[in-house]
Amino acid sequence: MISKCEIKMLNAIRNHWPEYLIEAWGLGTFMVSACVFGVLLFHPDSYLAGYGVIFRNVLMGVAMGMTAMAIFKSPWGKRSGAHINPVVTLTFLRLGKISRPDAVMYVAAQFVGGMSGVLLSWLILEERLEAREVNFVATVPGVYGVLAAFAGELTIAFVMMSVVLVTSNHRILYKYTPIFAGLLVAIYIPVVSPISGMSMNPARTFSSAVAGNTWNAVWIYFIAPSIAMLGAAEVYVRAKGSKAVLCAKFDHSGKSRCIFNCRFDDIGIYQRGNEFREVKAAENIEVRNDRHDVDAVARLS
Repeated sequence: MISKCEIKMLNAIRNHWPEYLIEAWGLGTFMVSACVFGVLLFHPDSYLAGYGVIFRNVLMGVAMGMTAMAIFKSPWGKRSGAHINPVVTLTFLRLGKISRPDAVMYVAAQFVGGMSGVLLSWLILEERLEAREVNFVATVPGVYGVLAAFAGELTIAFVMMSVVLVTSNHRILYKYTPIFAGLLVAIYIPVVSPISGMSMNPARTFSSAVAGNTWNAVWIYFIAPSIAMLGAAEVYVRAKGSKAVLCAKFDHSGKSRCIFNCRFDDIGIYQRGNEFREVKAAENIEVRNDRHDVDAVARLS
């Protein structure tokens, strides 16, 4: 006999499988981009290898920031919400914005998509992706050690989720959440990659680790982002209240369906409410002015 949980899972898969495939595509695309630009910028035979590491890290940041923005803003990204990160999905699960069956399938799709992206890149780039300087774009602690890498991942993940929650639930800034998130990725890579490799994403780290058999302090990239993003959610909820979180999408523009526990229309209600209050205030001023005129006429009489 099928249990209620199994029925819910089967219903979720039957109804929401396009969103799951999009999540796999999203992280897969991100990893292909990371591998391609990793080879172009860091392989010793590349024309760009003669430039300084800082300059190449800046270029990598720009490339990956633009890749992230493109995924967030794409029609497919708008449909699934473009989490492309298991910790982002788990954070929205904690906030009550995504159901458990959908969260399980999102996380599974993200891991599958990330690994598929690296393996596809390996088939195309071959030994160039295996080179020590590229190493399947693995994220490992830098010269400052494990504790510094943990602190770096903790910090950037906390800031990222805080920015996403503040902007995506703001009646004006919600339109720019993908841009803010992409800009943070672009900044983080040149600043934090020498410290931790810059991940914030267990599926992203795991995908490179599997292909390159690089498991150096891999626990950092599971634990630090989880603590940070869940912590950022707690801070936001305590400051704004749980009802302040409207949806789990990075970009809610367009007409794509939403499978989340969504209250995004409340932004429109809030805007209309402000307009209503402004109209009422204007009417009250006119009423007071009319009364003032009547009183003045009465005194003259």
